Amino acid sequence: MARTLSRRDLLKASGVLALTLPATPLHAAAPPAEAVTPALVDAAKKESKVVYYTSIDLSLAEKIAKAFEAKYPGIAVRVERTGAERVFQRISQEYSSRIYAVDAVNSSDAAHFIAWKRTGILQPYVPEDVAKYYPPEHKDADGQFASFRVGLSVIGYNTNLVKAEEAPKSFADLLDPKWSGKMVKDLGWDYFEKLAKQKIMQVQSSTDPPKKLALGERAVMVDGNEYNALILKEEGKPVEVVYPTEGTPMAVGPNGIFKNAPNPNAAKLFQSFCFTAECQQLVIDVGALRSVHPQAKEHAGRRPLKDIKVMKDDAAGVEKNAQDIKARYSKIFGV
Repeated sequence: MARTLSRRDLLKASGVLALTLPATPLHAAAPPAEAVTPALVDAAKKESKVVYYTSIDLSLAEKIAKAFEAKYPGIAVRVERTGAERVFQRISQEYSSRIYAVDAVNSSDAAHFIAWKRTGILQPYVPEDVAKYYPPEHKDADGQFASFRVGLSVIGYNTNLVKAEEAPKSFADLLDPKWSGKMVKDLGWDYFEKLAKQKIMQVQSSTDPPKKLALGERAVMVDGNEYNALILKEEGKPVEVVYPTEGTPMAVGPNGIFKNAPNPNAAKLFQSFCFTAECQQLVIDVGALRSVHPQAKEHAGRRPLKDIKVMKDDAAGVEKNAQDIKARYSKIFGV
C-alpha cells in the first residue's frame, strides 16, 4: 500500500536518534511565567471563545474542550482537528492570506514549531505549570512552546498470530527472514535499506499499523504509535506492545499560541490549562499518550515512561534537511 511521507516519517528516517524539544536558536530570554489570574479569566470570558487547531485524536480534544468549558463557563472551545501536516498547511495558507483564525495549536511534529518560531508568528507565553514542573528540555528557551504530549513509536504483534516467546524484541530481530511479508510500518539508513527487503506494507498514518495488527492483516508492526496500540489492547484486541531493546523512538507534540490570535486572552488561559496536571491526566487516561508533568499519574497496567529506554529525534535536523531525507527514504522504499 502506498503512503505519503509526513514530517513524522522524516524524523525517523533521519537516523539522528539521540526525548526532547529541538534546540532552536536563542533569540531572547523567555518571559516570566504567568499565573492564571481573575483578570485573565475575565478578559477571556469577554472574548467568549478559543479556537484550537490540533492533531490529537478527536475524542481527546473534545474531552479537553469540555473540561476547560466546565472550569471556565462562558468560554467555548472550537476544536479543529486534522492530521499534523494538514494543521501545518492550513495555518501556512491562512497566514499567507492574512487570515488569523487560530488561537492555540498542537502538532505531533515539533519541527512545525521550529518553522513557526522562525517566521515569528508564535506568542511567547509561559504557563505557571510549565515554569514550575517541566524539565528544560521540554520547553522552548524563548517561552514560545512546550511539550503538551509525548508519543512513542513501538514494535507490536498480533497475539493470535505470534507467540510471546517468538515475538521480536528489537529492531534487529525484525530483519529475520521469517518476518518477510508479515510486517506493516508507518532507523539509520543502513537499517532501512535492510528493512526494505522485508516486503513491508506501507500505510498512510501512524494510526494504521496497530489497526492492521488488530485485524490480523499483518503479524508484526515495525513501528506505529503506542497510544493506538494500547487502546486496542485495553479493548481486548489481540495486540501486544514491544519496547525495542535498542530504545523506543519518541517524539513530542508541543502546544503554542499565536501573536495574531483573535482571542489572545482566551488563548493564554487555554494554553495554561493544557499544561495543568488536570489536563495532562486526560492526555494519559483518555489519549493513552505520555506526559512529563510530574503530578500526572501513570495509567495502571501501562509501563511507566521512566522505565522505557527512549530515543529522541532531531526535529531541527529534519527541518533543515527534510527534502534530502524524503528523497532518500522514497528511493529505499519505493514510495
